[in-house]
Amino acid sequence: MSGIYIHIPFCRQACHYCNFHFSVSHKNLDGYPDALIREAEMQKDFFHQNKATGIETLYLGGGTPSLLNNSDIDRILQKINRIFNIREGAEITMEANPDDLSLNGLRELKSIGINRLSIGIQSFHRGDLAYMNRIHSPDQALNSILNSRKAGFENIGIDLIYGTPGLSDQLWKENLKRVLEFDIPHVSAYALTVEPKTPLEYMIRKGTALPVDEEQSARQFDLMLQVLQQHDYLHYEISNFARPGCFSRHNMLYWTGASYLGLGPSAHSHLPGKRSWNVSNTTTYIRSVNDGIIPQETELLSEIQQFDEYVMTSLRTMWGCNLNYIKEKWSELSGENLELQAEKHIRNEMLIKKEGHLILTDRGKLFADGIASDLFRTD
Repeated sequence: MSGIYIHIPFCRQACHYCNFHFSVSHKNLDGYPDALIREAEMQKDFFHQNKATGIETLYLGGGTPSLLNNSDIDRILQKINRIFNIREGAEITMEANPDDLSLNGLRELKSIGINRLSIGIQSFHRGDLAYMNRIHSPDQALNSILNSRKAGFENIGIDLIYGTPGLSDQLWKENLKRVLEFDIPHVSAYALTVEPKTPLEYMIRKGTALPVDEEQSARQFDLMLQVLQQHDYLHYEISNFARPGCFSRHNMLYWTGASYLGLGPSAHSHLPGKRSWNVSNTTTYIRSVNDGIIPQETELLSEIQQFDEYVMTSLRTMWGCNLNYIKEKWSELSGENLELQAEKHIRNEMLIKKEGHLILTDRGKLFADGIASDLFRTD
């Protein structure tokens, strides 16, 4: 399976917690679709190296892709299809903010080929939205879901954030209750983290914003597991829950080590044994592609790096780390050593070994990154 990620780096205002590449200046917005198309044309042979035929997932992320005119989105999709051949039935996702989703606009998006929405709701409560500096209101969050359904979108995902100061367990349960009321097929839920050099980090350091409580985040993670799993959501990746058959096919590319091309500033690409990333500066990106240069760096992955990445990403999923795959791809010794390293986490009930797979327990999911790093190869 192969896919394309398209980064749209423009936002109306900066969320306090965000450390992605974005800009609230829209001076480059008009010329940006042309730059993306030029980069796509320069990357036309990207997948040939891996003998991939046809694109199965396309994801417009950001930033805020819904800031683009629907006519520009249509033009980008048409050009991408001509260059790479989007397969019939491909998953075509667009991220959007609730305040951008009018009913007429949604109907247009549906007509030009968008078949999956990822709506950045984050919370249905005004206090949370203010703390995070989100631009939309609770009513707009609710209406965005209702309008999406009216426009014919069935494959809908929403983003939620837990662990914000002021978000009581009861308010968090109310957010989850909204998920159940609307029967949202996919939920991405993230603990609020304080990233370096973000406005949130600065405000907490200066004492103008309340700090994040890790115990609260862990407790609300557990609450989420209880509520969503009781209502038949599959916890198929650490931060993602879905009804059966509603997994994000695009995000599965990242977790299974498949091939994907990233277009736009800061976008990452991957082929087996190789990854690359574009410059994180929109003006530099546009200038470079206009000059016929893809402004990117490339890294060839060592055998150990590939092993460690597989362990890290596979452990995040409900399927876990396949020991037989490791023994076939790397060596019997690699698989045996991994099992030995995993024993203490199995004893501590952080991992289970099931049908040749190492799988995180619900308790272990709270410590996923630390457990994965402890299983990395040391040779």
